Amino acid sequence: MAHRPHRTTFPFPHFLHLPSPALRLSLLLLLLLALPLLYAASLLLLPTSPFPRRLAPPPPCGALPADLSAGRWVRRSNREPLYDGSCPFHRNAWNCIRNGREGMDSINSWVWIPDRCGGKSVARIDPVAFLGALRGRRIGFVGDSLNENFLVAFLCTLRSADGGAKKWKRKGAWRGGYFPKFDVVVAYHRAVLLANYTWQPLDSSAHLGKDGIKGTYKVDIDVPADDWANVTKFYDVLIFNTGHWWGPDKFPNETPLAFYQGGKPIDPPLGIFDGLEVVLKSMISYIEKKVPKKTIKFWRTQSPRHFFGGEWDQNGSCVFSEPLRENELDSWFNPKNGGVNKEAREANYLIQQALLGTNIKLLNLTHLSEFRADAHPAIWLGKKDAVAIWGQDCMHWCLPGLPDTWVDILAAQILYHMEAG
Repeated sequence: MAHRPHRTTFPFPHFLHLPSPALRLSLLLLLLLALPLLYAASLLLLPTSPFPRRLAPPPPCGALPADLSAGRWVRRSNREPLYDGSCPFHRNAWNCIRNGREGMDSINSWVWIPDRCGGKSVARIDPVAFLGALRGRRIGFVGDSLNENFLVAFLCTLRSADGGAKKWKRKGAWRGGYFPKFDVVVAYHRAVLLANYTWQPLDSSAHLGKDGIKGTYKVDIDVPADDWANVTKFYDVLIFNTGHWWGPDKFPNETPLAFYQGGKPIDPPLGIFDGLEVVLKSMISYIEKKVPKKTIKFWRTQSPRHFFGGEWDQNGSCVFSEPLRENELDSWFNPKNGGVNKEAREANYLIQQALLGTNIKLLNLTHLSEFRADAHPAIWLGKKDAVAIWGQDCMHWCLPGLPDTWVDILAAQILYHMEAG
C-alpha cells in the first residue's frame, strides 16, 4: 500500500466557522441595505467641487413684467438715438426732428431703470444681433395707430442694421418693412377695434334726425376684422392692442357703436365700455383658438395720453420739457379723479381681466409711459394749421423718443421667450 505524505493541519477557530445558510442570507440582505447609506455618507465626506453646477442666467433687464411696473427715469446725457429724421419709414406727424420739435435731445436722454435691475437701465437693442436671432421670422403688429407708432420706431431702429431695408405691404399689411440681409419682416395691420365693424346708415327717412342719430357702426363682437384674421399663421410674433377708439370722440352720439352677436343685435344694447369688454373677451378667445400655439403673442396695454387743461378739442396741451414726477401720476390718470386722461387705466383693467388664464403675454408699457408728458409731438405736427384743425397731439409720440424704449423692452422679451421655448 502506497504511503501518502503527511499533511499538516491547523485548527480552524470556532468563530470563523461558516454560518448556516439562513444566517448567510440575512447577512447578505443587511449588506444590500447598508450600501446606499454608505454611498450617501461618502458623498457628504467628499470636498466641495471647485466647479459648482451652472445656474440659468437671470432674465435680462426688461424681460420681466416687474421691470415695467416699478422703476424710474434717469437722464443720461450721452445717449443718442439709433436713427434720425431721414428714416424712410417715418410718418410725417411723428417725425419730430424734421418738424423742429423743441427739446429732442432731452426727450432722448432718458433711460428706464427698473427697480429689479440694480441701477441698470433696460438694455438697448442690438439691431444686428436681434435680426440675426430672428432670421427668417415675421413680426406683426395688430391694432390702432399707437401700435403703428410702435412699429415705426421698430422699423427705424432695425434699419440701422440693414441699410437695404425695403417698405413691405403684402399680406394686407397697412405698412411694414423687409430686411433682406436677415430675411425678416416687421409689419402692421390696422384694426382699430380688432372686431369687424361696418357703417350702417339709417334706412328710413322717418328715422333721420331722431335723437340726432345719422346711423350706427355695427360691431360684430364674434367676428375678427379681415385686416388681421386671415394672416396670423404668417407671423412668428404678434403684438395686439386696442382701446383708443373706444370713446365718444371717435363714436359720438350721432354715430354710435351698435353691438351684434351671431348677426343679431345684443339686447339690451351695450354701452361703449361694456362693448369693449365683450369684444376683448371674444377676440382673445379667437386668438387662443386660431393662432398657432408656437406663435409668441403679446398684448400691449394702453399708451397714456397727456392732455393738460382740456381735451384734444378743448385746447388740451402737452408742451412739457420734463417727465412727470411719480407723485403726480395719480392726479393725471386715476379714474377716481375723472380727468381727461383716465381712459388708459380704465381700459387696462378690462384688458388684464380678459387675459387671465391665457397664453398671451401682457406687455404693460403704461406705467413707464405715464411719466413722459414731455415726449409727444404737441404743436410740432409738420403741417400748417394742423393744430388749429386737430389740436395738439398729446396721444402719439415723437420719433425718435419714448417708443424706442418700448422697442428695447419688446426685443428683450421676444428673445427671452424664444430661448425659453
